[in-house]
Amino acid sequence: MLSQTLSLPSPAKLNLFLYITGRRENGYHELQTLFQFLEHGDEMQFSANSSGLVTVSPELEGVPLESNLIWKAAQALKERTDCRLGADIHIDKILPMGGGIGGGSSNAATTLVALNHLWELNLSAEELAEIGLKLGADVPVFVQGFAAFAEGVGEQLAKVEPKRSGIWWFVRM
Repeated sequence: MLSQTLSLPSPAKLNLFLYITGRRENGYHELQTLFQFLEHGDEMQFSANSSGLVTVSPELEGVPLESNLIWKAAQALKERTDCRLGADIHIDKILPMGGGIGGGSSNAATTLVALNHLWELNLSAEELAEIGLKLGADVPVFVQGFAAFAEGVGEQLAKVEPKRSGIWWFVRM
């Protein structure tokens, strides 16, 4: 098992619409939105190890390891399962941080899914999404891996099949 390496895409997402319907005491917004995945994103490579340590390379400029969502996802998974294994994680980062397209959340979700497989933890997608929600409101949709209508803070998901006709333009303001 420990010699196994896994490479996975970590896709971007768009909110095709977003309605803020309220605000929770913890600061999260209640919302309704439609998440659509893009075929564009980061690439991540994972290798399990027996050291118990999790490394992430390259370091993200201005982001201490303990604040990196990739590392935090791995640690949350270890804590939830009492896993004593480690991992070396490499990311080819092309999605902008803070760009509103879910780069960090996607990276966290991809980490949960990959390490669940490599460490043979056998957690369900729902259990991974529950862990992911503690890391960020968008993480569960990336764990589930399908376009979805979302409510709550983004954790209540209903699978949808958006139309794929025409050209989409993305404008960041």
